[in-house]
Amino acid sequence: MGKKVRLVIMMFLQYAIWGAWFPVLSDYMLNTLGFNGIQVGVIYSLLPLATIISPFVGGQLADRYFATQKVIAFLQLFGGVFLIILSFVNDYKMMMLLMFLYTLMYAPTMALTNSITFHHLTDSEREFGWIRVGGTIGWIVIGLILSGWRILAGKGIMPELAGDALLLAGFASIIMGIYAFFLPHTPPSKEAKNPLAFVEAFKMLKNTNFAIFIVICFVVSTELMFYYQLTGPFLTSPGIGVSSSGLAGVMAIAQAAEFFVLALMLPWFLPKYGMRKTLTLGILAWPIRYIIFSIGSPAWLVIASLALHGFCFVFFFAAAQIYVDTVAPKDIRASAQSMISFVTYGLGLYLGSHFAGLIQNIFSEFGPNNQIVSTNWTYVFLIPTALTVICALVFVLSFREKLGFKSNNA
Repeated sequence: MGKKVRLVIMMFLQYAIWGAWFPVLSDYMLNTLGFNGIQVGVIYSLLPLATIISPFVGGQLADRYFATQKVIAFLQLFGGVFLIILSFVNDYKMMMLLMFLYTLMYAPTMALTNSITFHHLTDSEREFGWIRVGGTIGWIVIGLILSGWRILAGKGIMPELAGDALLLAGFASIIMGIYAFFLPHTPPSKEAKNPLAFVEAFKMLKNTNFAIFIVICFVVSTELMFYYQLTGPFLTSPGIGVSSSGLAGVMAIAQAAEFFVLALMLPWFLPKYGMRKTLTLGILAWPIRYIIFSIGSPAWLVIASLALHGFCFVFFFAAAQIYVDTVAPKDIRASAQSMISFVTYGLGLYLGSHFAGLIQNIFSEFGPNNQIVSTNWTYVFLIPTALTVICALVFVLSFREKLGFKSNNA
């Protein structure tokens, strides 16, 4: 089997693990375990928190001591065990502890799978997108498998398991751990890298226009958690009526759109219309989606609006990473990428998960056991609508494609 095929399969499994539990866990915690919005927000904040910590864990192990594929194998095998245990846990404090330990193992593998891919590509700009799209396919496939299992369980053909999403993710993680031993050998670097190297890129924030751009990226990333964390329980609410068994399959619409936009639209749109129009379209897709969510009807339009995720994510986040790479001085490009990931996928998602949980609690009614009985989804989604509209206006008025940064080696 060729290296590139093995890397595609690696991405497939890597994101299948995440896609098995991340879109549907909030529905499980709210409607089955009876957690409240703030508790759900805390659980969802653990992966972003682990993402902030991960450069000091897996990155250092792979950079200095062990082959990358062995680090991935170790982390995924033990992570799979934690996920299987989590599938049987219904106590909030125990779930929070075990989930934090699990995310400390999974978060480093997100960077390490990228690292091992770049190491074995000859033309990363042309080849990486087609390798990474395997992850989008994995997210879609695992969602369909979970929905299929739940539908068959509802008919009595398969056993009905409360924590099925976590259990499925656990088995996928163990498969990934075993498979990692067969990935292309990637030995540790002879050079000891500085885990705080990304701090160098913060000097770019002295440029006012770039600082505004990063702040917009941060705010928008906080609103991403309204999608990841609240779309599941929103779709299964009486107003929309998606069944829990079909939830993962319905939410796969978003990843199908992401695949289409990432593989076909972005490579055509960006060179033709430029970075400004690409990012503008991406940021405008956010309030459009949340406006539809806040209206909440008809149900078919709400479900169809999931396809906007392709533009929300690819035309904004993926394009933003490309933009940072083009404007950053050559000698700190890697550090600049670390910085934007830290600000968005780390701090942004971490604070956003708490914020989304708090907003849900504010606009919810509670039962005698402090469980959420109903939520006013119109008010909930008006919050990210307003914030993303403000971001879009600020972006259009302030964005500059050419910022004139100079290399430190110049």
